[in-house]
Amino acid sequence: MRTHRFAAAAAALIVPAALLSAAPIAAAEDPESPVLSFVGRYANGGSEVSAALGDRLYVIGEGATLDIVDISTPSAPVKVRTVDLAGFGASITSVAATEGRVAVAMPAVDKTDNGAVVLLNPAGRVLRSATVGANPDMLTFDSTGNRIVVANEGEPNSYRPQDDPDGSVSIISVQELLAKKVDAVRTVGFTAFNVGAPRHSELPAGVRVFGPGASVAQDLEPEYAVVEGDTVFVTLQENNAIAEIDLASATVTAIRALAAKDHSQPGNGLDASDRDNGANGPAINIANWPVFGLPLPDGLASFTAGGETYLISANEGDARQDWPGYEEEIRVGSSAYRLDPTKFPNAAALKNNAALGRLTVSKASGDTDGDGDYDRIEAFGTRSVTIWTTSGEVVWDSGDRIERATAAAYPLNFNASNTNSALDDRSDNKGPEPEGVTIGVIGSRTYAFVGLERIGGFIAFDITDPTSPTLVQYANSRDFSASAKAPTNDSGPEVIEFVSADDSPSGVPLVIVNNEISHTVSIWSFVP
Repeated sequence: MRTHRFAAAAAALIVPAALLSAAPIAAAEDPESPVLSFVGRYANGGSEVSAALGDRLYVIGEGATLDIVDISTPSAPVKVRTVDLAGFGASITSVAATEGRVAVAMPAVDKTDNGAVVLLNPAGRVLRSATVGANPDMLTFDSTGNRIVVANEGEPNSYRPQDDPDGSVSIISVQELLAKKVDAVRTVGFTAFNVGAPRHSELPAGVRVFGPGASVAQDLEPEYAVVEGDTVFVTLQENNAIAEIDLASATVTAIRALAAKDHSQPGNGLDASDRDNGANGPAINIANWPVFGLPLPDGLASFTAGGETYLISANEGDARQDWPGYEEEIRVGSSAYRLDPTKFPNAAALKNNAALGRLTVSKASGDTDGDGDYDRIEAFGTRSVTIWTTSGEVVWDSGDRIERATAAAYPLNFNASNTNSALDDRSDNKGPEPEGVTIGVIGSRTYAFVGLERIGGFIAFDITDPTSPTLVQYANSRDFSASAKAPTNDSGPEVIEFVSADDSPSGVPLVIVNNEISHTVSIWSFVP
């Protein structure tokens, strides 16, 4: 049995454990499981996203800049140069790297206009640029490095149709782009699923389309893409769905709605209130409630087991943003949120602040019979990660293990926000908020690393058997006694990346965490 390990930095707490849903934390751990240790940090004022390539790390900087960082010694990252890309767009939202190529996504100054992808060589010299859809939010290379896939979120400025561009996915042929061919970019849209269009009947009823006045194509907002061979899987976050796209034909194969999670079931508890105080103040109260969590996933990753491909989603739970013309969020305790008296005979008790009254939920769904009151309480996110088949069936969900792990590790800062250290601060709204997920294979074992946007750090699950994963480690280099925005701290994990031993400058696998609030990149190394 391993004991707790503390990394070189004083704030780096590591709690290895296999969690049981009925207990806060269990001490047992597979002695063969690898353990991660904090080794280094890079701060630059941006750092929301980075990509590793050999001994270089490409880190989004302030404005429209990209830092090239030498990580040949992971414990001492050194900036090599900064590349200014302001001529291509307002900012950088995503960066990806493959052998000999680095690509960045850049929204236009007016994000409802078409954005750009800029292709660079590893030294930072611009090779080519391409026009893609509106508000490109994330991009990735396929496994060959020959194609770039871009999730164009198409986020509106307001809920007027003229201010809401279509969501789309762009597919770029790197070789054709370098050769300046006019058809190097193919953009896949969703207009065929609009009302009255030929594929509208294929849109599952569970896909959430509710932006005021928006068509289906305007309402669908691609957030994150993962490529498996000739297939792309894209999270449509606010719509609670995943789209499958065929790369060869550049067409949508299917759109699949994701199942909600029943928080009333054993092992699926949540702390639903920031006002459920005990005698000594805020309390940790992970319990079952009559609430359904909508996955609304952000990060997505794929892996194979037993010859089958699986998807794993980080179920962040973003609401449709409060642009002029519409607001989706409401609290259960609001007088405007009327619970069906038959389904909820104890509605008055549930609306108490110490119960569900403070919980932030959606007013866009849950009225299943259309009579104006809510028959199902639907909350944002599931505070978990889920493994799915590629056809959208649930294989496994982490239940309440993430909240229990963070409660055991940080009982004084449980469900803290990424901007403050207050206990219970985010219990009423998505809890630890799983944001990003990546896959790493070490030997014969497959691991998922899940970044927790609010409390910070990441959790490692052994997912070698996708039907029965185990939690092997929770690692966090955040110092709760310091400012969350300090460049010597790590707060607000946004994107997480695994670097294999073969690709690592140290010859040891790395996990790289990009922290949005502290504008830092934290580097973790496996203990040999």
